[in-house]
Amino acid sequence: MLGEGIRGVSKYSEYSNVEGVKDMGYRERRSDDRGPREMHKITCSDCGQEAEVPFKPTEGRPVYCQECFKKHRPASY
Repeated sequence: MLGEGIRGVSKYSEYSNVEGVKDMGYRERRSDDRGPREMHKITCSDCGQEAEVPFKPTEGRPVYCQECFKKHRPASY
């Protein structure tokens, strides 16, 4: 039954194989639930270029444009 979660079965598992229902990942569902994100104008702490970011910058912390962010980002493994 829906909502019981018996023997490790998710309460949503009955919907996982329903034809026509797309199995969406967490990020995809989350963005659909919230609607469009509010963008905030910033001045890049590195190059001084104006840009927009999808979060409210914290005062006293550097904020980078997309290009400079790539330079400051830790290397991927």
